[in-house]
Amino acid sequence: MVTRENLKIFCDGACSGNPGNAGSGLALYEGKEKPTLIYGDYEEKGTNNTAELNALFKAMSIASNVNCSNKIEICSDSKYSIDCITNWAYGWKAKGWKKKGGEIKNLEMIQQAHALFESLKDKIIITHVRGHKGLEGNELADRMAVYAIFSKNKQYTKYDYENVDEVLALKRG
Repeated sequence: MVTRENLKIFCDGACSGNPGNAGSGLALYEGKEKPTLIYGDYEEKGTNNTAELNALFKAMSIASNVNCSNKIEICSDSKYSIDCITNWAYGWKAKGWKKKGGEIKNLEMIQQAHALFESLKDKIIITHVRGHKGLEGNELADRMAVYAIFSKNKQYTKYDYENVDEVLALKRG
């Protein structure tokens, strides 16, 4: 495993209809090189929340397989997915994975993501960023999530491109 100095991962989910076709995308920044873009986790009957949780889980999975001399920052515009795994899960777990208001939606995904988060807490920082405000990494992850829907790609795949502007020019759906 190669040791990197810095890694920042932006992740995003998209859904056409809710529920509807859903996909996830990521933009990985390492140093000054152009970001690595990946897309996948296409679901025919997904939701915004499942797409966001999938993207965050994939970002943490990538982080778990990288040695980095600094903490790896994972950026998501989904307050829901961040809170589910870094905050609310502790209370739900203490109550046997139950909550007062009834069922915990996406419970299996949350349990899996929370377990991964617990194992990575000393290695990562998860940051909430405002979506669709022109932040390059967030915009690129968004375009990849939309592209996952367009391509119907279930497996994560690297997106080949020449320059960032051509990716940012892709339609948002």
